Amino acid sequence: MSADEVRVIESFRIGTRAFEAGRPVIDEFRLSGQLFTLYSGWAFRFKTLADGRRQILSFLLPGDFIGLQDEFADGHTHGVEAMTAVTLCAFERERLWELFRAHPKLGYDITWLAAREEKMVDDNLVTTGRRSASERVAMLLMHLYRRAERLGMVRDGWVEFPLSQQHIADALGLSLVHTNKTLRRLRQLNLHRLEGGWLRIMEPHALEKLGDYFERPMQPTPLI
Repeated sequence: MSADEVRVIESFRIGTRAFEAGRPVIDEFRLSGQLFTLYSGWAFRFKTLADGRRQILSFLLPGDFIGLQDEFADGHTHGVEAMTAVTLCAFERERLWELFRAHPKLGYDITWLAAREEKMVDDNLVTTGRRSASERVAMLLMHLYRRAERLGMVRDGWVEFPLSQQHIADALGLSLVHTNKTLRRLRQLNLHRLEGGWLRIMEPHALEKLGDYFERPMQPTPLI
């Protein structure tokens, strides 16, 4: 990224915001006047049905751009909740098109981030629609571990993993009981370990094969 692009992004940014774990970053049924880049911590996007059932659409890690979907919808499309304490860079939504017009390369970077998010949602759809419970959990564990690994978040083979079993169930369309049994079965096979909010993949090749997870190397991710 050139020095000029860094200056543009800094001028686009209006400040930083911090949220504690469990707090809403974006309310589900109210349009936010801001866009965000997740700077640190974990969060997730979700939708809730009328009876309270929740579907987690995607998990958010540092560098992810948040809130763009509302530009193309009437009303708010989802909520965002902090899983851990998070820090975000905030941008004024109304200046988005100014950025696209004046700096098309940065506009392309935002489009790239949106396309990557769409790909992850596609992968999640295949997971919930076609994979078995064991395959779903294996896919999720490998997907999040590899994403965190690319961000340099793995320490001695362990990565922070703040997901509860309820988060996993809500992301994969499983019951809480089924999620618990599946995690226990994979642990008994010595494929992974979950201890104190940290994840270690014990047999990555076996877990990748079980989850049918074969990700091509990703291009360098732009940062807004």
